[in-house]
Amino acid sequence: MGFEIKICGLKTPEALDAALAAGADLVGFVHFPKSPRHVTWEAAPRLAAQVRGRALKVALVVDADDALLADVIAALDPDLLQLHGHETVERVAQIRARFGRPVMKALPVAVRADLAPVSDYAAVSDRLLFDAKPVPGALLPGGNGRVFDWALIRGLDAGRPVMLSGGLDAGNVVEAIAATGVDGVDVSSGVETAPGVKSPEKIQAFIAAARRARDIAAPCSNLSPKAQAS
Repeated sequence: MGFEIKICGLKTPEALDAALAAGADLVGFVHFPKSPRHVTWEAAPRLAAQVRGRALKVALVVDADDALLADVIAALDPDLLQLHGHETVERVAQIRARFGRPVMKALPVAVRADLAPVSDYAAVSDRLLFDAKPVPGALLPGGNGRVFDWALIRGLDAGRPVMLSGGLDAGNVVEAIAATGVDGVDVSSGVETAPGVKSPEKIQAFIAAARRARDIAAPCSNLSPKAQAS
């Protein structure tokens, strides 16, 4: 997997078109009624059809049971299931086996101790997503515009592709990529003018900045460890 950029929380044809036109590698659709980015059953098939193979479709769910997951898959036919709740390692493995779809488990991070389960989740997931841990009592598990200490995951080898989320925008994504060396970035609130309202201009600016950052980092990553140290 090369470096990838995900625009999440898309719920209108216009926002989705902006993400696809700007070159997003993954587009995320949220099915969680408490979220301002929630995609209804009526809208989901139309949005999925609009992608037309131009990007990977990601369905984000929060502690979904099997019945809901089956409905989400029927509506979106996602390439990837993003599990953004309190799913246990066992539950992640069960979902992956039952539904036969790649899964990305989101792990909330605030302190180093939050990384303790990384290896266990990596063993049952296809990708991991590190997101800022929400404040106690927050309604949403993600999309809160919060940044965590990127130094916590610098140099972390999870054994799986890793994406970074949490308070990213066009102004800080270059620094985030340089600080972490992650395999991809994921943004939602950082490309909005209001919760759930995506800005085509912000989407374009974010993707352009992330691409520039990765292009700058790529030559260094191709050097041998000895050359990097010199």
